[in-house]
Amino acid sequence: MRLGVSSYSFSQLVRSGALKQADVIAKAKEIGFACIEFSTIALPQGETPLSFAPRLREEADRVGLPVVNYTIGADFLNGSNGDWKAEAERLKDEVRVAKILGAPGMRHDATRGFANTHVGPKGFDDALPTLAKGCRAVTEFAAEQGIRTMVENHGFFCQDSERVEKLINAVNHPNFGVLIDMGNFLCADEDPAKAVGRLMPYAFHVHAKDFHVKAGTAPNPGTGWFQSRAGNYLRGAIIGHGEVPIAQCLRVVKKTGYNGVLSIEFEGMEDPLKGLAAGFENLKRYVREAEGA
Repeated sequence: MRLGVSSYSFSQLVRSGALKQADVIAKAKEIGFACIEFSTIALPQGETPLSFAPRLREEADRVGLPVVNYTIGADFLNGSNGDWKAEAERLKDEVRVAKILGAPGMRHDATRGFANTHVGPKGFDDALPTLAKGCRAVTEFAAEQGIRTMVENHGFFCQDSERVEKLINAVNHPNFGVLIDMGNFLCADEDPAKAVGRLMPYAFHVHAKDFHVKAGTAPNPGTGWFQSRAGNYLRGAIIGHGEVPIAQCLRVVKKTGYNGVLSIEFEGMEDPLKGLAAGFENLKRYVREAEGA
């Protein structure tokens, strides 16, 4: 597996002005990562994703760090004024951004669920036909551009592994799969190893992410923590410092024969450069141990 990093991991530094968006490429290379994915691009004033992408691609080529994925938001229930066809058309421009970046894959969200104003059934199965049509329209276009598309276990409503599996099979297209984030299953209070095992047959890309966890019965721990769907407390952690069973998940991943990219997505409160360096060393060790299992 190639070990990469999500640009989102550097968000603290980019927001503070300590790094410019393009600077994260060289920093990722300096830490030792073999590739990078771009998520939530911080655009300079006056730029659009389409206009800024060539500069990121130029820097990635200069540094010698390939861009392996492009991650963006989407919502086929609520985005583009609730018009799934318009939302799919909007995402086609994002596919064009991915192509400029040289990324062979693009992850987009499906939805965060029905709006509070929605009248009628609000279950996942009620949303599934619309989500599948939107995802399929995007992936058919992306396939023509040589780019695979995927959803992630992300956003609470479409986060459980069973729901993600339903969506992938409803889309039923060889160009459409899943970005598996090991840590994100905890947001839906699901066992990560069990969920990874369910979704690996559909995996196009994998994230290693760790969380500190406190039971929802405990007092609110305050700054930096958020709550899962069931009210448990989560906070981003350095890989190996939290409660996500990353080593176990990696053994599951290797058992399936997956040999793609494994990217760290760091969301901790620690300094990102220190957190990524420590997490990278732990992840390398976990991968070696999984390969020897």
